[in-house]
Amino acid sequence: MPGGAGAALPPQGPGPMAYQTYPQTLGISPQPGLWSTGLFDCFQDGPTCCLTFWCPCITFGQAAEIIDRGSSSCGVTGALYAIILLFTGLQCIYSCTYRTKLKQQYGMPPDTFEDFCLHCWCHGCALCQEYRELQIRGFDVPLGWHGNVERMNKATAVTNPPVVHGGMMR
Repeated sequence: MPGGAGAALPPQGPGPMAYQTYPQTLGISPQPGLWSTGLFDCFQDGPTCCLTFWCPCITFGQAAEIIDRGSSSCGVTGALYAIILLFTGLQCIYSCTYRTKLKQQYGMPPDTFEDFCLHCWCHGCALCQEYRELQIRGFDVPLGWHGNVERMNKATAVTNPPVVHGGMMR
């Protein structure tokens, strides 16, 4: 019996939103399989370039949290990066793995040896390029993964009209 006591109510509003995908672009449409900017375009974003020069663990940690889709935090990955840097100087081994992950996520050709070499000899430029790539693809990197998901959910949340139940019935 439609509308009777046993009828299911329509959804009351938007359901929980899962962490699936995120916007692919922010004004610029990157080509699949390619970097949006060059390796040596560090000065396109002066503040990130300076931050990376003086404190690469912050740049790395912020990017790593997004690349890991929130499964690691900026603080943990940044601290681990700093510890590896201070005690061994081999942070390039750790950070190049995130470059490889980023390339896989955006369909770029994998080249682990190239990623390792870039992080060994052009480390700051590689970190800046990864950070810029995330920005161009729609992330506000300092917000972290969960902050970006929340921002996106607010921007795309669809409000359903209120459910009107029948008045008094005889």
